[in-house]
Amino acid sequence: MKYYIAGHRGMVGGAITQRLQHLKDAGENIELILRTSAQLDLTDQAAVRDFMQDERPDVVILAAARVGGIHANNTYPANFIYENLMIECNVIHQAFDAGVRKLLQLGSSCIYPGKVLQPMAEGALLTAVLEPTNEPYAIAKIAGIKLCESYNRQHSVDYRSVMPTNLYGPGDNFHLENSHVLAALMRRFHEAGQKDADEVVIWGTGKPMREFLHVSDMAEASLYILNLDKSTYDAYTEPMLSHINVGTGTDISVLELAQMMAKVTGFKGRISTDTTRPDGTMRKLMDVTRLAKMGWTATIELENGLHQTYQWFLDNSANAHRS
Repeated sequence: MKYYIAGHRGMVGGAITQRLQHLKDAGENIELILRTSAQLDLTDQAAVRDFMQDERPDVVILAAARVGGIHANNTYPANFIYENLMIECNVIHQAFDAGVRKLLQLGSSCIYPGKVLQPMAEGALLTAVLEPTNEPYAIAKIAGIKLCESYNRQHSVDYRSVMPTNLYGPGDNFHLENSHVLAALMRRFHEAGQKDADEVVIWGTGKPMREFLHVSDMAEASLYILNLDKSTYDAYTEPMLSHINVGTGTDISVLELAQMMAKVTGFKGRISTDTTRPDGTMRKLMDVTRLAKMGWTATIELENGLHQTYQWFLDNSANAHRS
């Protein structure tokens, strides 16, 4: 089985690639097809077409995306919608043209409306207005779901979509402005501790609730869903509502996360909030009922995951900052 992992150098793609490599090393019949962005520009239709025709993978895992936090989404909205739409259109269509019958596309919890009943069930998709701070990215990710569903309906292929909650772990982007909240906080608390600072200031009020899933759990869930037999997958989905939420089913306030981060990094100073900065959506908790019924639940508890991630950050500090 030839697996093409688009985005294998990213946090999620890297974790999935590592898990597949372990299976290969254990004797499973797996060939990994990997290309860096320098080797293959996924926004280039002709390049992706030629690659798919040459390689003819059996399975495609689409983990490549332009991603970032609130600041990045607000600053580069055109980049976020254009690049993600192009990646999805090119990879999904050219995979189909090359005869790929099985594909897994990774999305994001931001596909759901900004004001929606919590926890967010799959059926909440397209029921209300999206959160303005990341609407362009969300539109692109929704388009990815609908591309997969449309190819399934018209061509009877097996293209699936998983929507992870906020992810963290080894390989994350720890840039202070362009990263997601957990990674940005980890670096901020680490540097405050290094400078023996009195205070760490977090964006917003600290009241928003967030859910966090370790990337190793996400990799395991992705392959679990990919490998489910079609009858089981179809039993818990619908042709035009086929995506699956992936999360822990529990959340924590940003302030509580900051307090946990101080403990993990050893920061002893005070934590204050900057209310001039945006909070974003006040709560984003995934309803993972469908996933649990399919037989999978997360296993890595948040504080343990933070300790693992912080150790990785320390071991890879030269590359982790990306500033």
